[in-house]
Amino acid sequence: HKLMSLNQALEKIHRPETKTDWSSATKTLSYHEAFLLQANLIARKIANEKSPATIRSGGTNGYLAAFDSALSFKLTKGQQSVGEEISLDLAKSYPMNRLLQGEVGSGKTLVALRAMLAVADTEGQSALLAPTEVLASQHFRSISKSLGEDLAKEIGLTLLTGQLSTADRKKAMLQVVSGASKIVIGTHALFSEKVEFYDLGLVVIDEQHRFGVEQREKLRLKGKLSPHVLTMTATPIPRTLAVTVFGDMAVSSLTELPAGRKEIDSHVVRAGDKNLVSRVWERVAEEVAKGHQVFVVCPKIDESDKDNSGASVDKTTTELRKNPNLASLRIDSLHGRMDQEQKSDIMAKFVNKEIDVLVATTVIEVGVDVPNATVMVILDADNFGISQLHQLRGRVGRGQAKGLCLLLTGAEDGSIALQRIDAVAAESDGFKLSEIDLELRREGDVLGASQSGGRSSLRLLQVIRDAALIQKVRVEVEQLFEADPGLETSPNLRLAIEEMNAVENLSKG
Repeated sequence: HKLMSLNQALEKIHRPETKTDWSSATKTLSYHEAFLLQANLIARKIANEKSPATIRSGGTNGYLAAFDSALSFKLTKGQQSVGEEISLDLAKSYPMNRLLQGEVGSGKTLVALRAMLAVADTEGQSALLAPTEVLASQHFRSISKSLGEDLAKEIGLTLLTGQLSTADRKKAMLQVVSGASKIVIGTHALFSEKVEFYDLGLVVIDEQHRFGVEQREKLRLKGKLSPHVLTMTATPIPRTLAVTVFGDMAVSSLTELPAGRKEIDSHVVRAGDKNLVSRVWERVAEEVAKGHQVFVVCPKIDESDKDNSGASVDKTTTELRKNPNLASLRIDSLHGRMDQEQKSDIMAKFVNKEIDVLVATTVIEVGVDVPNATVMVILDADNFGISQLHQLRGRVGRGQAKGLCLLLTGAEDGSIALQRIDAVAAESDGFKLSEIDLELRREGDVLGASQSGGRSSLRLLQVIRDAALIQKVRVEVEQLFEADPGLETSPNLRLAIEEMNAVENLSKG
């Protein structure tokens, strides 16, 4: 690699005598950083493989077989192959640590449910962790429906969230501690010290980046032995990034949509074209006249929010109610400042077709499932990133009718913001979009603070610019660990990894 010594590199980056000094020092320190990062991830993977877990295969209860034989459709090839990967993981005597990524609507929940049933076949319990109450309730409804009344009862399907009444919560906790409940669906309430499991065998985490590392750790410690862990995300992660951020996990991807799911038509509507903008609301009225429903997404809640530009939910709701095209429509709003009861009430009304047009913030971005909604209008779309726009679009066209996504923007010609929106309109494949996203912005916020669990801790390394270096280093580190898993011959590296983890644990408090 033609690297300097570490001391030399540290001196030259601070006191370079020539331009070559500085670039050689940067190259050396970036290499060291990449090496330490990959070594730490691989060390974690090895440590995970040393911690014992209960083998969860070959159970005799027959829940999974009963479920599969009752399915009214065929699993996609991807669902079958990922299912096999998970089965192999569950058959090992150390905990599974797998990331399942797939488009909105690619059928991740079904794959997770089959894994939970396999664990139930061995008398074990599974916990499905959702980031919000709305999502936990929705998972509960859709899994109840998938299992059917008899199997759901037999398996003791239980919902445990902070919103339950004291009596219901007690009942749910009793189901969990006695082992009567084989599948528990919940929110942060599952982290509560009062919640005890009889035999926790599998933790399924929906949308990893919504949970802190230490919260996930808390749930992991509720098993007699470390439970198997399956993490699901609908934000496709480019391969170059996956190695860097999730290098200690096995990664599975679902890339095809289930049979019958249609592609969504997406169009950019420029705010300056008044005729086209008014046509948007005519189109909304036409869809409602056909018996369908519409989402309208705004970047902010009300006009008092001066930090964000763009349309607000409050003002848009008022304006749409006055719009002659929408005169007879039932229009309501949903946003994060409402209390949980209000949010659940509005969502239930929308699901039950008592609301035609729902004006909302991005609270609807993850997991909300309303098959009758066919149009997604995104106002001031330039306020959102590529993966967010793609997630929002995935909320429509989930039923039999084709979906339509209209992206309104005042972004200027040639701007990065317009390029992002044009990319979303032109490409429906989330994996391809994630690569485009990488090209359009530096790694600093590809994962966003919320997704990486804080600011990027990388100093000189940039994931996009240094992708080739990281891939190369990964191979070298793997070879080092194969030859010397305990790093006996590399005590300095072992020490550096220990220090890195100590600093990380300190920052978690």
